[in-house]
Amino acid sequence: MIHLFNRYRTALFFLIKFISAYVVLNIAYGAFVELYNPRPDPVTVLVTAQTSYVLNLFDANTHILESGERPNVLLCQPKGNSILSVYEGCNGLNVVIVFLSFLVAFRLNSKLIWFIPLGIFIIHLSNLVRIALLYHVGINLPDYSYFAHKYLFTASIFLVVFGLWFWWLKKLIA
Repeated sequence: MIHLFNRYRTALFFLIKFISAYVVLNIAYGAFVELYNPRPDPVTVLVTAQTSYVLNLFDANTHILESGERPNVLLCQPKGNSILSVYEGCNGLNVVIVFLSFLVAFRLNSKLIWFIPLGIFIIHLSNLVRIALLYHVGINLPDYSYFAHKYLFTASIFLVVFGLWFWWLKKLIA
């Protein structure tokens, strides 16, 4: 048993640090979201507003509307038709938590501290694009909205995170 522990010690410590960071950050995030219940948290409102702004740059003419009774923000067309309902899980913070947990667990290098805000910014931009594309799927291909949300765009945002991790490792090892 001790031989196995020694053999996989590095991997076990990585997992312990990753899970610990993930749990602590998720508890803090959950407490943050609960502060605003039953209304949406400010990050979700901001992300939805920024998505609306990006869409409007391309003449989508959208606006947002807080429901007031539920913790979501509606992304609407000019006529008031709701196309997307953005909940706290869509604001990208959970993805940022996974990203940060990996960096903490692997090795947080002071020379690469610049990578954290850059990674968060890239994840945020990717999430805005993801929500904007979901808006277009909701308008143009509503039958594919579930698939696009659940699988296609979820996979795409995690591919961004995997790319960031790979970049981090290349910078750390180089």
